[in-house]
Amino acid sequence: MSDKHDMAWDDIHEAGDPRGRGRGGGGRGGGPGDEDRGPQFQMPPFKIPKLTPKTLIIGLLVVLALWIGPSVVYTVAQDEVGVVTRFGEYVRTTPPGLQFKLPSPFEHVETPTVRKVRAATVGFRQRGNQEQDRPNESLMLTGDENIVDIDLVVQYHIVDAKNYLFNIRNQAKAVHDVAETAIRGIIGNRPIDDVLTVGKAEIQIQVKDAMQVILDKYESGIQILNAQLKDVSPPNAVDSAFKDVQSAKEDKDRFINEAKGYRNTIIPEARGKAAQLIAHAEGYREEVINKAKGDAHRFLAQYKEYKKAPQVTKKRIYLETMEEIYPHMNKIIISEGQGGILPILPLTQNLGEAFGNRSGK
Repeated sequence: MSDKHDMAWDDIHEAGDPRGRGRGGGGRGGGPGDEDRGPQFQMPPFKIPKLTPKTLIIGLLVVLALWIGPSVVYTVAQDEVGVVTRFGEYVRTTPPGLQFKLPSPFEHVETPTVRKVRAATVGFRQRGNQEQDRPNESLMLTGDENIVDIDLVVQYHIVDAKNYLFNIRNQAKAVHDVAETAIRGIIGNRPIDDVLTVGKAEIQIQVKDAMQVILDKYESGIQILNAQLKDVSPPNAVDSAFKDVQSAKEDKDRFINEAKGYRNTIIPEARGKAAQLIAHAEGYREEVINKAKGDAHRFLAQYKEYKKAPQVTKKRIYLETMEEIYPHMNKIIISEGQGGILPILPLTQNLGEAFGNRSGK
């Protein structure tokens, strides 16, 4: 039993072992059975260096340099700020440039990009040049209980790196959730016609203001730059029917505008004609009144003369009246007391011709 154990220890020693046991089978464990064990393993010799205090100090200094050097000096880019924490607690914010800090694990630094304009999307995701629709985010209920499909893009940047890093967790998702909450609340208070047509600009302003209020409440260190409605449309399932409704509304508006235009044309024309008729009537009224006044004055003047010489005046009035009644006829005055013609009153220049025609007959 002891011989077998001795053979095992003998296998790892060289032939020049002080105990006299070699690979050739000499010694206590040698015999015919040793040849069946095959080639034997040799451990290479090595020397442990002798450690001195000077060597230990140099090695320690090298380790410290390799550990402290990279963790003490750091660089902050022009569009970044450095946020330094000591044992996990915020200590200071450093500006761009070469900066120093305590080595790890005492102090750590993070350098968020504060001048970068970041974007959050609601209703879709941008993957390279392709857009992936997210119906669970884009479909929203309007104030008049209609469904509308909205894609929203929000742009923001960091204004307070400390609050951005320590007051909210998963900042990109937080901005996305705030944007979705704001847009759903605003769309839920507006009719679908307002959302699809004239209300887009106002909705964008309201979304921006509502998001800023929520983010400021949580001291997120984020400022919203812009909120844009990228696409607003009815759902695909009712798109054709909704287009028909919109077309009918556009036709209605067009007919109303045409009717208003016709009204705006007819009413001024009618008012002009009415004013013209009124002016004509007023002129006719003045003419009639003035004529009546003139006739009255003339009658009074005739009456005054009639009282002075009734027979003469009566005769004159009679002759003037006959002149008015027969303006284009030849007139002959015959005295009642004589049987002949009294040719002393030439009422027309053709009186002689009239007498000649009469005598010729």
